[in-house]
Amino acid sequence: MNSNLIQLEVVDGIATLWLNRPEKRNAMSDDMRTEFIAALEHVTYDKNIRALVLTGRGKGFCAGGDVAGMERRMQAPAGEVGFNGWSRQQRVHHTQSLLHTMPKPTIAAVNGAASGLGADTALACDFIIASGAASFTWSYIHRGIIPDGGGMYFLPRRVGLARAKELIFSGRKVELEEALRLGIADRKSDADSLVADAQRWAAEMSKGSATALALGKTILNQTFELPAQQVFAQGSQAQGICYTSTEHRESVMAFLSKSNTRKESAQ
Repeated sequence: MNSNLIQLEVVDGIATLWLNRPEKRNAMSDDMRTEFIAALEHVTYDKNIRALVLTGRGKGFCAGGDVAGMERRMQAPAGEVGFNGWSRQQRVHHTQSLLHTMPKPTIAAVNGAASGLGADTALACDFIIASGAASFTWSYIHRGIIPDGGGMYFLPRRVGLARAKELIFSGRKVELEEALRLGIADRKSDADSLVADAQRWAAEMSKGSATALALGKTILNQTFELPAQQVFAQGSQAQGICYTSTEHRESVMAFLSKSNTRKESAQ
């Protein structure tokens, strides 16, 4: 699945999605977002895809929102600015939600600057691996706006509330080593092997039962908001589904068969 602004490749069940606007450091335009949504929906619903790696072509991961688009919004009639902005936010949040709630492991392979919406998009993934060229900045404050790609939700969960406020209020750049110390990034890699390392990690994270992974991720994504009893209740329901899954039955039967073989050999 290849289009002008998004490129998607699937090899051995691992999807790799490239943001493909390198001349603009992969800044997210409206057209690019449309293609991004289509690609994320494809990965979500294709049962042959087990995991997703997200990265950027060229020197940047994603420079955030397209400034040209911001200019066009400001040129709209005054009475339309508010509703146009609201409509755009619905698409932004839909995109980020597709990535965050995807029922499969997702890994951001950050190959360069992840700024504003780009930093939020990396955080919407389950894991982040980054090269030495990577940096993160919640630069919204420099444009007189607040994080709108989920950063106010994702960032405190990785670095704590006070540190998230400091990074968002200042809009300062976080280089790789600090990102690792703060927990923004999980692993580092050489630039030449970044995508390959992310793909291997994605393969490792997706070896298990697709049913258990999807249900477990759905519950884990809510555990900061839900009381323990609701987490237990959702876990009970999910476990009931897991009990009926093909993966669970095959695993148990294989274990019992192996155990019986050992017993027979010992006799």
